[in-house]
Amino acid sequence: QVQLVESGGGLVQAGGSLRLSCAASGQTFSDNNMGWFRQAPGKERVFVATISRSGAVTNYADSVKGRFTVSRDNAKNTVYLQMNNLKPEDTAVYYCAGRPYSSYEFRYWGQGTQVTVSS
Repeated sequence: QVQLVESGGGLVQAGGSLRLSCAASGQTFSDNNMGWFRQAPGKERVFVATISRSGAVTNYADSVKGRFTVSRDNAKNTVYLQMNNLKPEDTAVYYCAGRPYSSYEFRYWGQGTQVTVSS
């Protein structure tokens, strides 16, 4: 089991930046590919970004490419999401998730952190 706790959300004006953090505890963090997802009001939760166990491989949703950067520090058991040039449509609850290397699905989820971007 991996326990995930997100932080860093808040209210920001359009064009601003935020950095989300996700601290992990429990099972070996580096055994997990990590991802960020978001859920806007009235919508389904969607993929934002993923990062491989070593951090060497990252993937992004088209809507955030060039603006968001995912990274991880395995020594600190933490994954980050740097969000720049934020837009009102980025407003959502952001979730951190962990996928063990032996699994095809994300098994571990944080409680989420709210990001609100005002126009």
